[in-house]
Amino acid sequence: DSAIEGLKYSSRMAAKVDSAALQDGYDLYHHVMIVSEDGDWAVIQQGMNTDIRYARRYHWISESVKSFVEEPHTSIIGRRSGAMDMTSKQSGNAREVSVDLVNDDPGHLRRDWELLNKPPCQTTLDGWKGQKSPHLKMPRRINWNVLKGIYEFQPRNYEEMLSMKGVGPATVRALAFISELMYGSPPSWSDPVKYSFAVGGKDGVPYPVDRKAMDEATMIIKQGVEEARIGKGEKLGAVRRLRNILPEA
Repeated sequence: DSAIEGLKYSSRMAAKVDSAALQDGYDLYHHVMIVSEDGDWAVIQQGMNTDIRYARRYHWISESVKSFVEEPHTSIIGRRSGAMDMTSKQSGNAREVSVDLVNDDPGHLRRDWELLNKPPCQTTLDGWKGQKSPHLKMPRRINWNVLKGIYEFQPRNYEEMLSMKGVGPATVRALAFISELMYGSPPSWSDPVKYSFAVGGKDGVPYPVDRKAMDEATMIIKQGVEEARIGKGEKLGAVRRLRNILPEA
């Protein structure tokens, strides 16, 4: 029924966003969707960067997803790195230009692409921000059959375009590239990681636990709780929860 189809769509879009709209060098290898009896859902995905041998985890919760293509994540956990984030609010203009490009005559898009791929613009292609990170290198070819299909469909917005079969990282990068260099609407280059390892990991990844830093952080949190203008019961409850995590607090 429609509810099942909606869940399938949400699952597919979460995977498409984290593999194509957000390009951070981590390839997805794990995807799980949890659904409640009321139809609420959560998606947890994990990606691996085989070059640096680190993983990154992406969390989605349905109640906080207002748009699949504008800052939909509840949290992203990992090591901060270079990224092209088409889901950022700062990428709004780039998303609009990308849709305008695919809805225009594909011949115009091909001319823009060829213009940017031959002298004297060749150095511009090689010097684009994407070259700073290997996973963001610009594609040398575009699947024009895919773009022809998109043009014939005429997507109404970026989400519709992204959801179409065949639209992957290379197409998204190429459109973002043209959007920035030809039309002055750059994508966001800010990595949307929200949580990282502050004091290390118990397994030594990304580095061994820094006990001194952990103790200092614990004391700051405890002091903040004790000085907070809240009731005695709330303070005791907060300290108790802190001790459950860190027995020495």
